[in-house]
Amino acid sequence: MTEASGARGRRRIQVLGRQWCHLCHDMEVALRPIAAEFGLDLETVDVDMDPELEARWDEWVPVLLVDGEYVCHYHLDEIRLRALLISFPVHSGR
Repeated sequence: MTEASGARGRRRIQVLGRQWCHLCHDMEVALRPIAAEFGLDLETVDVDMDPELEARWDEWVPVLLVDGEYVCHYHLDEIRLRALLISFPVHSGR
């Protein structure tokens, strides 16, 4: 388990974006059903609120990260995301 997935054993999806970015909103909307399907936490991070994130990802937003690892940017690559989620399932320890 990565540090980003936390002690709970749940994977985390992050969208790095901006409040005024329509592509960011589109990616979030597309991710909601996938996050629910896989039982994932979905977090939106405004890069304009963090100078380090803004410096790193500025013109690339929206950026999709799973457990801190880059997946795609600008538009959701659902095929790549699903392949990643299916390849590396997280077990709850039951």
